[in-house]
Amino acid sequence: MNGSYVIDRTLEIAAPADVVWEVITDFKRYGEWNPFILKCESSLVPGDPIDLRVKLMAVPQPQREWITEHVPGQRFGYSMKPMPLGALSSKRSHAVEPQVSGHTLYHSHFELNGWLMPVVRGLLGRRLEQGFAGMTTGIQTRAEQLWTQRQNPGR
Repeated sequence: MNGSYVIDRTLEIAAPADVVWEVITDFKRYGEWNPFILKCESSLVPGDPIDLRVKLMAVPQPQREWITEHVPGQRFGYSMKPMPLGALSSKRSHAVEPQVSGHTLYHSHFELNGWLMPVVRGLLGRRLEQGFAGMTTGIQTRAEQLWTQRQNPGR
């Protein structure tokens, strides 16, 4: 085993946890704010698929993974089906944590394992880093905009 390739991002979002949760689970709107995952469909039921359209290259690619965990209002996770002989496996999760301030800590986790991981990291690592950074920023921007609009509905 060559270790894990992990991309973790945590940031404070100036919106309540329920608004951040709404943004990360409103899959139909991903194309409006998410530069990395342009389309997403899932029931969030563990064992069910999550179908994504991911922009890693010039042309977005379809990707199917499987829901592994769902705690409504708190976190959900998914992973690819592991490739044979331990070649490659992945884990992905989103979590929201309410803060006393009324803000939310958003946690994004991505992990690749397996003997093919160094090859994938070498070919796609920079794009994966940029993609997750763009998605995290997109979640923050979208949640803060929604919260501001709801605080000032007349504006």
